[in-house]
Amino acid sequence: MNKIVASFSYFFRGLDKLFLTLCLFTSAFGVLMVYSAKYHTMAEGALMPSEARTMIIAIALGLIMALIISLIDYDIMCKLWPLWVVISIVLMVLVMLIGKAPASRPDSRVWLDLKVFYFQPSELVKIFFIITFSTHINAVKQNINKIGTLVLLGIHAIIPVLLVMKSGDDGSALVFIFIAIGMIFISGINWKYIAGVAVLALAAIPVIWVKLSSFQKARFIVIVDPDKYPDTAYQQTKGLAAIGKGGFLGTGFLKGTYTQSGAVPVNESDMIFTVIAEELGLLGATFALVLIFLIIIRIISNGKKAINEQAGLMAYGLAVMIAAQTIINVAMCLRVGPVIGITLPFFSAGGSSSLCLYIGLGLALGVYRTNYNQKPQNFRLSSIRSEFRT
Repeated sequence: MNKIVASFSYFFRGLDKLFLTLCLFTSAFGVLMVYSAKYHTMAEGALMPSEARTMIIAIALGLIMALIISLIDYDIMCKLWPLWVVISIVLMVLVMLIGKAPASRPDSRVWLDLKVFYFQPSELVKIFFIITFSTHINAVKQNINKIGTLVLLGIHAIIPVLLVMKSGDDGSALVFIFIAIGMIFISGINWKYIAGVAVLALAAIPVIWVKLSSFQKARFIVIVDPDKYPDTAYQQTKGLAAIGKGGFLGTGFLKGTYTQSGAVPVNESDMIFTVIAEELGLLGATFALVLIFLIIIRIISNGKKAINEQAGLMAYGLAVMIAAQTIINVAMCLRVGPVIGITLPFFSAGGSSSLCLYIGLGLALGVYRTNYNQKPQNFRLSSIRSEFRT
């Protein structure tokens, strides 16, 4: 019995309770917003929309996995990097071969039908990429500014990007790029390389533009000229109207005109920010973003205190992932960026995104636990013999 009590005591002592509480509170906030987004679709007598129920199950399962992962030495997970690479490639090949696409985008095969639920592999591959890329950077950190090293890191990063793009998930591909750039930047790369990549990226814009499909080009054009492609701009136009309707304090929970009429397409997922802004106003939307910001800051703080660079890089990679998805999603809802199907962390509906997000949070909890266990303990020396003793 004493051993069980000691085990539980050890488990809770090394748990980042502040961070976990913050994550669960933010997720609960997100479930409420998804509930509101799909409230008008509920059948009479139903307890909650299926999207909210799925999200709760995914968060609960993800929480259990996060707590288990937090107990595993991250060094072990990093040593298993070949396994994560193989799993990632297999998942992405499967989704390209037998993946399911949404009705509106038959060219975008992003889900695997597991019969019990649909799973989006790219969400899990993001977490595996953070582990493998941090391992790679840590192995070559002494030569990070050598051309050969950067070329290999670039190849490492471009493989998942191309695989995800091939499946039609351009939004996730963009997040991978941000994660890779963020982690390389944090690793201490010379500014001349950063400037060089920036110049190349700008020079590549015309080439990329030519390669885009007419549908993809339209999504960029409507940012500055929504009247040119009103059908393409429809989702963002309605979303902006919902945000404007909310004002400072919002129309009230379950009382949003646009939200409860279903006027904003996919408002439970990609456009969840419009639900928050309409029903809770600028105040509620700001509060939601502050919660995400605090989570990011906590991850970075734990990363800075990490006992080695590899652990810190994993934490930074996770922070970049959450920040990138938040910025892209909000930009999309405010029509300062194109609609590319990126969820808002902790708030958007989706079993895959919620589950895999918590798996990633397990890495952050593991970094904190390792830091906690390495703290020096107070001790006292006695009975020391010395010729200088008086």
